[in-house]
Amino acid sequence: MNASLRRAPAFRALALVVVASLAAPALPGMAALAQAAPLSPAQEVFNKVNRLLLEEYGGLSKVDRVALGREYQARLDAVCAPTPLNCPVEKAYPVIEAQLTALGDEHSFFQTPEDFRDFLASATGGNRLQFGVKLARLDGENRVVLEVVPQGAAEEAGLQRGDLLRTLDGKPYTYAALQQARREGREIRLGIERAGRPLTLTLQSRESSTRDLPRLSFAGAANNVAVLRIPTFLSGGGIAQRVHDLVGEARAQGATGMIVDLRGNPGGSLAECDSAVSAFVPTFARVARGAQGESRTVVSRGTRLENGRNAGGVRNPQLWTGPLAVLVDRGSASCSEFFAFEIQYAGRGPVIGETTAGVGNTATRVFPVGEDAALQLTVLNYAKPGGAPYPDRVRPDLPREQTEEDLRLLTRGQDTLLAAGVQALLTAPPLTLDAQPPAR
Repeated sequence: MNASLRRAPAFRALALVVVASLAAPALPGMAALAQAAPLSPAQEVFNKVNRLLLEEYGGLSKVDRVALGREYQARLDAVCAPTPLNCPVEKAYPVIEAQLTALGDEHSFFQTPEDFRDFLASATGGNRLQFGVKLARLDGENRVVLEVVPQGAAEEAGLQRGDLLRTLDGKPYTYAALQQARREGREIRLGIERAGRPLTLTLQSRESSTRDLPRLSFAGAANNVAVLRIPTFLSGGGIAQRVHDLVGEARAQGATGMIVDLRGNPGGSLAECDSAVSAFVPTFARVARGAQGESRTVVSRGTRLENGRNAGGVRNPQLWTGPLAVLVDRGSASCSEFFAFEIQYAGRGPVIGETTAGVGNTATRVFPVGEDAALQLTVLNYAKPGGAPYPDRVRPDLPREQTEEDLRLLTRGQDTLLAAGVQALLTAPPLTLDAQPPAR
């Protein structure tokens, strides 16, 4: 099950790069003891995190990171005072979390071992125990089905988008009970309401892939509007290739307009995002700024060039030239914000929905540290070649807040934002290739 009671660090990963753990010099304070004895596990992980903060951080925080390290070293000393040489690694975790909060960069945070395992499963398309369903909150509980992951337990059980969960094993439904059933792998009976009709389904969590690739459906009165749903840019690769393939399929089926649905898309690999955007924008460019200097990216017709060198692309690239609209909400984050911004910047079509999550101007990397924990750290911030910085949030051309009433309408089979997208296509301009300026 994808809905979670705790923050999901994978949803903040933009540039998906996992690197090896690094050795680090000690900071003043407790580390002075290391001259006569080995470092404690807590000190080792604290040192690694602080070396990364000093050497790799490329975000926009103006906090003095050296002074910050000294301040939180003192806090670690106090926490470990009873057993300074044998301080367990877990005692460093809350200190590091507080230090990263003080950094003032919401894109950078610490991942506990449990967080990191979930991240790796989502990032690589690996398996985990799940139902394969994404839920929205209504009447105090996560109970409305927003998405059913293909080939997962929920799809096999027959759950559909818009289903309203009413009971679980004959008792009033609670999300906590659903979570417990997932962890136990126990078969449950779900009482649901579908477009006003009561139904009962049997559901059991199982180990299944987190891979969640883009998919194509059709909408509109004549069923000729292609809806390209991109749920994530993670899932271990293949996202951009699938986007291009589906654009070709939409064209072959005679689609007259295209809606790209990025609602709830938490981001993922910037390389996948870039190549996917190029199915709609012929050419675009940006500059990445970080601790090691600047680099330039140009993306054209499915191929990425990094400082003039080919950095990969897709086979048989497609270009959609018909009317286009993009749907976003407050759950659209990281490189899904990059996607929406590039569409908006190129004047390619209206972005519709809610202001996005606010992590759309930086890239993060995930560095393993300690005993299976990790640090997600901002390593780059972005600007257009002329120097204009990328916005942290995408503000829609056609703002439309999603309310509880919209969610209730979804349970009756009405997707109000999708309907707004279909309407917007009536006045959205097609792409005129002659009018496209070269990437600068």
